[in-house]
Amino acid sequence: MVNEIVGGMGIQVIKKNIKNMHLSVLPPNGIVRVSVPLSVDDDAIRLFIVSKIGWIKKQKERFKNQARQSERRFIDGESVYVWGNRYRLVIKHGSKKNRVEIKGDRLYLYVREKSTVKQREAALNKWYRELLKKEITKFVEIWQRRIGIKVDSCRVKNMKTRWGTCNTVDKRIWINLQLAKKPLSCLEYIVLHELTHLLEESHNEVFVAYMDKFMPDWRMRKSILNEYILDYMYENKLDYE
Repeated sequence: MVNEIVGGMGIQVIKKNIKNMHLSVLPPNGIVRVSVPLSVDDDAIRLFIVSKIGWIKKQKERFKNQARQSERRFIDGESVYVWGNRYRLVIKHGSKKNRVEIKGDRLYLYVREKSTVKQREAALNKWYRELLKKEITKFVEIWQRRIGIKVDSCRVKNMKTRWGTCNTVDKRIWINLQLAKKPLSCLEYIVLHELTHLLEESHNEVFVAYMDKFMPDWRMRKSILNEYILDYMYENKLDYE
């Protein structure tokens, strides 16, 4: 990785075995990263970055002004999100088995009385994971049939900078655990996005054409996803495509 200064901004440049240049703005402080093919020279990289300066500044300002939740303590009254809906957290003690229950606008987390913050977080994340896996399985089955591909495995993990990833060699996709907090339409978009990488690895014109064909409103779903409040893990990422 090489650090460049363009327009007074620090830029992380990573050379990879890819076909096209790919620009990202990373949370929480708007770090700019560009991935480039191994054969691209420094002048071409600078020209590419300069051509996107306006977009970069817009995204950096967006991160600066975007609301963020404070670090979790998992106590009564905190806001928690499920499929884009906001709930008030209620801690219930004395339960022998951790569990989660939603009633109205309250999310009840049943845990042992002496549970720590990490244990309460783990209990809620386990519930999020189970919730997410059910919906992912549905979307994967639907979109595999529609686009004519087959993924070998789909897994969930907590990621800080990506909503999803795809290993095109192993035909494996990973989905961010944090998507259980976002609208289902956004989860479906990410599942399709990663599956489409099995047809086209890069975020090029071919990839965009596939997305336009399969999900004409994908840009709207992506915009909705990026507008949602960032939680304290800063799991969001803005990509230029």
